[in-house]
Amino acid sequence: MAAKHAGIWVRTAYNTLCLPHVAGLVLHQGETAVQTFKQITVFLENKPGRLANVLSALAHEKINIVALSVMDRHEHGVLRLVTEDAPRTLKVIQSLNTPLTESEVLGVELRNQPGALAHVCETLAAERISIDYAYCSSGGRNGKVFGIFKVSNLDKAQKVLAGAAGNNRRAERRVLRDQRVYRKV
Repeated sequence: MAAKHAGIWVRTAYNTLCLPHVAGLVLHQGETAVQTFKQITVFLENKPGRLANVLSALAHEKINIVALSVMDRHEHGVLRLVTEDAPRTLKVIQSLNTPLTESEVLGVELRNQPGALAHVCETLAAERISIDYAYCSSGGRNGKVFGIFKVSNLDKAQKVLAGAAGNNRRAERRVLRDQRVYRKV
C-alpha cells in the first residue's frame, strides 16, 4: 500500500480505487477517474543474491516498494515492481547494469476480504478485457491490499473500473463452474 501516495480514494461497494493526484482533475459526485502506474520489470540472472542486490539498492535509496512479484524462468528471474517513486527506481536499477523494461499498469486498492479481487476481475471480464497478469501487495493500512493489473486494453479498463466505482450495483457474476443439479438416487 502506498502510504505516501497523494491522491483521491474512491470507495465502491467492494473496493477502494487509488486515484493519485492529477493536476487539474476535478471529480464530481458519482464521477471517478482511474490512473495508471509505472511498473518496472527487471530481468535477473538465476544466481544467489541477484534479487537481494536490487532490493538492497532500493532500500539504500529509501525507495518504498508498493507491490512486487518474482517469477522464475529457465534463463532468468523476472521481478515486477511498483514503487512510490518510479523515476528514482529506474535510475537505481539502471546503475546496477541490470536489464529492465517499463510498462503501464492499473493500481487498485482492495479490501482484504473474500470477493474483492474477484469483483475487479469480473468487472473487466464482463467488458472482455483480458488480464495479462496481476499481483498484490502483502498488506496495507486498514487491512487493505494493493492490486496491480496488466490488462489488454488499458484505456478501456480505466473507463470500466471508473464506471464500476460510480455504480453501486454489483456486477452480474458469470457462471464459472458446472451448475448441474445432482440428485440423490
